[in-house]
Amino acid sequence: MIVTGKAFKYADNVDTDVIIPARYLNSSDPEHLKQHCMEDIDADFVKEVSNGDIMVAGKNFGCGSSREHAPVAIKASGISLVIAESFARIFFRNCINVGLPILECPEAARAISKGDTVKADFDTGIIENVTKNEKYQSKPFPDFINGIIASGGLLEYTKKQTVK
Repeated sequence: MIVTGKAFKYADNVDTDVIIPARYLNSSDPEHLKQHCMEDIDADFVKEVSNGDIMVAGKNFGCGSSREHAPVAIKASGISLVIAESFARIFFRNCINVGLPILECPEAARAISKGDTVKADFDTGIIENVTKNEKYQSKPFPDFINGIIASGGLLEYTKKQTVK
């Protein structure tokens, strides 16, 4: 699978309470959550994001609480991929569980700027900064994780596997 979008860039240690502030956790509805995604760190995010855009961040993205609301809010906002230098471990797993594609690639995370057009191939792990004409190599996911992401998350993937 290949995605292309405009980059939204964030720093190190963006925690789940910044991704979706706790005051909005009275609902797990993706439509509700996406309206408040990133609002405490980037008030214009929800106005500027388009389906297919790509989020780029520094180290330890998604640290903090283990709630799934954060990756759900990002995915519902239209983000097709999150690239970071590194991810908090539980956030990483929650992204896979909800079907939000993520790639760890320190070189890409450092080089990509806000507004750059970015293209990524999940099968090869190649990330291309179209704006700067640069390519970076991340480790691609194994086929079964690509299957989970393509299915929209672990629940849908499991349903498909058990129906066979």
